[in-house]
Amino acid sequence: MTPPSGVVVLTDRLVARSGLDRVVAGAVAGGARWVVLREKDLPRAERAALAADLRAILADVGGTLIVAGPDPLGGDAVHLPAAGPYPPPAHDLVGRSCHHQPELDRLTTEHYATISPVWPTKTKPGYGPPLGPDGLRKLVEATPVPLLALGGVETPEQVTACVKAGAVGVAVLGALMRAEDPTEAAATLTSAFHEALTPVLTQTRRGVTQVSPVLTQTRRGVIQVSTSGLRPTVPTQGSSLTARSGHGRPQPPTATREEP
Repeated sequence: MTPPSGVVVLTDRLVARSGLDRVVAGAVAGGARWVVLREKDLPRAERAALAADLRAILADVGGTLIVAGPDPLGGDAVHLPAAGPYPPPAHDLVGRSCHHQPELDRLTTEHYATISPVWPTKTKPGYGPPLGPDGLRKLVEATPVPLLALGGVETPEQVTACVKAGAVGVAVLGALMRAEDPTEAAATLTSAFHEALTPVLTQTRRGVTQVSPVLTQTRRGVIQVSTSGLRPTVPTQGSSLTARSGHGRPQPPTATREEP
């Protein structure tokens, strides 16, 4: 199962402006494809029923529900706390909440991790200190699994900063749960994520210089996002420029001959 990326919804029915299923449905309509079900205080039967409802919402768009805790509630994707269990249970998708390098160093077979807080958060005030984009970048570079940025992510500018720091996505709670229009809020953040990955083209004297995100392969064969330097490309007549990248390593541009 592919690790989560883009805008990942974290649920909290206690702060949701309307029913949790309606908020999640709105966020999914706005482009979210990953949802982490929290609500750990509910009895298992109620939580399992809620998981089934959210899976039905996500099924229409090919999305995935991840359950917080070791019990997948009928699925096969879980998100574990930093405290345990260790070793992780064997599921198709296992993530873990982390907050600093020592916790990241304990990862073994997890497929991804969240790292928080990147910014001060209303959900957990005083939790930190915040990493900021620079701190996030350092942890991304030192970690062999994809990282989702978590904590205080509310604006498109923050999403962009997280992607440029190397995060494969952002985990968002308050900005979506408290939104008057979850669809619009999710669409705004999702658009910022995709725009941050879109190649930027700048004109030069002899052609076009392309600046694009680079996909790099980690020790575990997992693709992570980072930014690249300048790579010259020359457009051919009648064709459009596209980012040329393969699985895990950028492919060299096809050479073309310039007219004198």
